[in-house]
Amino acid sequence: MMRRSIVLFFCALTFATSLCAQTRKGKVEITGDVQVSELVKKHIEFNERVRTVPGYRVQIAALSGANSRDQAFELKRRFKEEYPEVEVYIIFTEPNFRIKVGDFTSKLEAYVFMQKIKERYPGTIVKENVYPIHLDMSNIVPETDEDADL
Repeated sequence: MMRRSIVLFFCALTFATSLCAQTRKGKVEITGDVQVSELVKKHIEFNERVRTVPGYRVQIAALSGANSRDQAFELKRRFKEEYPEVEVYIIFTEPNFRIKVGDFTSKLEAYVFMQKIKERYPGTIVKENVYPIHLDMSNIVPETDEDADL
């Protein structure tokens, strides 16, 4: 009998506590440095302006040393003659000039292209990259009247 009354007491206590917890309302106020909130706003604005998507490029060379800049631009010119439809990028990270080609959305696509050029350009590797999205808004149909105002 004693156990039963203890169990009932704890059940009643749990029920009463849950009722009280549901009726409480509060207000949360976060106090912080104004510069932090300004930085967060700037970050949000930047992300709204610049949209990016993950992708891949094939690195065909990494050059350093004397005349590496001239060699990089010569390699770019030669590659562009062979593959005019593929974009070529020269990235300078001191002291290296890296020549990367293509804008691939999948790793498989990049590897297929790498296999195609690896005899001509030995030492090629696939690298992850992030590309800005250039949206063509001319052929997008608005869903609502509010969207049409954009």
